[in-house]
Parts: sequence; structure tokens; C-alpha cells
Amino acid sequence: MSKISRILNRIPNQVYLWIAVLIFASSNSVTRKIIDLGAHHFVNGRNPISLCNVLFVGNICAFLLMILIFYPDWQPSKLKNLTRQDWIILTVVGILSGAIAPALIFTALAQTNVTNVVLIGRLEPLITLALSVWLLKTRVNSWTVSGSLVSFVGVAVTVWHGLHIGKGELLIAIAAAILAVATVISKSRLQSISIGIFSVYRTAVGTIVFFILANILYGSHHFAQAFSPYLWAWMILYAAVIVVIGQLCWFAGLRNANSAQTNLASSINPLAAIVMAYLILGEVPTSAQYLGGSIIIVGVVLSAVANFNLTVAPLKMNPAQMMMMAVGFRGI
Repeated sequence: MSKISRILNRIPNQVYLWIAVLIFASSNSVTRKIIDLGAHHFVNGRNPISLCNVLFVGNICAFLLMILIFYPDWQPSKLKNLTRQDWIILTVVGILSGAIAPALIFTALAQTNVTNVVLIGRLEPLITLALSVWLLKTRVNSWTVSGSLVSFVGVAVTVWHGLHIGKGELLIAIAAAILAVATVISKSRLQSISIGIFSVYRTAVGTIVFFILANILYGSHHFAQAFSPYLWAWMILYAAVIVVIGQLCWFAGLRNANSAQTNLASSINPLAAIVMAYLILGEVPTSAQYLGGSIIIVGVVLSAVANFNLTVAPLKMNPAQMMMMAVGFRGI
């Protein structure tokens, strides 16, 4: 085991970052593909891999896998260090980023294509930046502001240039705003929470809240096929690769990374996600998506320039920020 650890520690952090980017970039496309597979394997006249079942069972699988990895962080001696306010903030972040936002994203995946989800989802870092400047008094330079404004124009072009603004597009925009709020709360209030406590608790709260909301909105029959072996086989694989391995690679990559490296890894995610949508689902971008996506990439490059001028010293980041920075879909 120690030999394996030594080998893994020799791998450059950039390799871990890029593996995480590819995994997270494929998450939405893989989700859509798995749901399509379920449509060809009906159980009692129902698709066992429905959107609700994927989110609910996928979160359960991810929770169990995370417990195996992060159980040392859940020792009573460590939990005693958390205050009542810490638990309240953790719960709020868990509800926002672990239940509501993922549910909106999954619903949007049934209403629009993955490329739209990716491009409109770029509103999240823009809203996060605006809230950070407004509420946290974060200082930003002209490159960052310029990049954010250009990216916003790219999103606007994607939405309004020959594209019907439907329910899916609106849901993605709302989810982006909710994730941005959760990120800002994490930055300001969860400075000392370990990754293990943050990730496991967020997953648990998100799963419970989503299950309650789905039962209220759709009825208990909505989860009738939640124990289908076919569903669980796919969800265990999904949770292991997309959630656990993806997040562990992200954390390992951030360990000795500088701002330029992390910003580049995060920024390349939209392009990688669009490529994955083409490779996995065969989605060919429309002219509006090509134009808007190109403008967004220009904005991303402008934002990256600001960070490339920073020091190459390892990036200092609290665990909650590391968790919230994981690019792509972060529900299950």
C-alpha cells in the first residue's frame, strides 16, 4: 500500500487536475447516456434510470463510498470542534448545492441539450465573482473583470441568438445562481471544515432533502424502481468514477497547485464538456452555441491572464473552497 502511495505521490499535480477536468466534463453527458440506456430496459413499464432515481440512488452510492474514504474525519474528537453555527451553515450549503441545484440541473437535462447546460452554466463563476466583490469585498483586477464581462456576453449570445429560451435554459440559470450563493457562503463561513466532513455531510443532507421534496412534489410512487439491480449497477459505477475518483483527483491536483494552474483547469471545462457531449451523445453544436461558446472561451482566456501573472507558490485554499471549486456537476 505504501509503495502505491509513493507512486501516486510522484504523479504531477497537473495530471490529477486534468483527469478531474475530463471526468467532470463528461458527467452531464454520461448522465444523459445512462438515462437513455434505461429507456431500453423498462421494469414494470417504467424506466428504472429516471432522473429522480439517478440523483437519489447515485447520491446514496456516493455517500457510502465517501464514508469509506473519509471515515477518519468523522471521529467524535474532531466533530466536537464544530460549532452549532458550523452545522447550520453546512446544512444550508448542503441543501443549496447538494439538493436544489442538482435537481434543477437534472430537470434541465431532460428539457435541453448538454451543450446549452454547459454554456449557460458559465453564469455560475460570473455570479460568484459579483457576489464575492459585493459581499466579501474581494479585490479583482481589470483582466478578471474584462474576462467576466466577455463571458457574460457569450452566455447572452448563446441564449438569445437563434435559441428558444425554454424551461431548461431558465432552470440552468437558476441553478448557477444557487451554486454561486453556496460557493460564497462556503468561502466566508466554512474556513476550517475538513474535506471529509464537508463532502460527506453535504451529500447526506442533499440526498435526504431531495428525497423529501420529490415525494412531496411527485409522490412516493416516483421512486418505485429505485431498488432495481440494473439502476444500482450503473449508479455504483457512476458514483465511483464521476463523484469519488473525480473529486479525489481534484483535491490531489489542488494540493500543490498555484492559481494559474487551477484557473486554467477550471476554465477549460466548458470546452471539454462540449467535446464530451459530441463524443458521448453525438451532439453537434448549433451556430448560436459555436458563436456564444467562442466568446465565452475568449472571456475565460482573459480571466486566466490575470492568474498567470501571479506567483507560482502553492495555492492556499480552505477545504470548503476546494470542494466547491470542483468543476462540472457536483450533486452526485
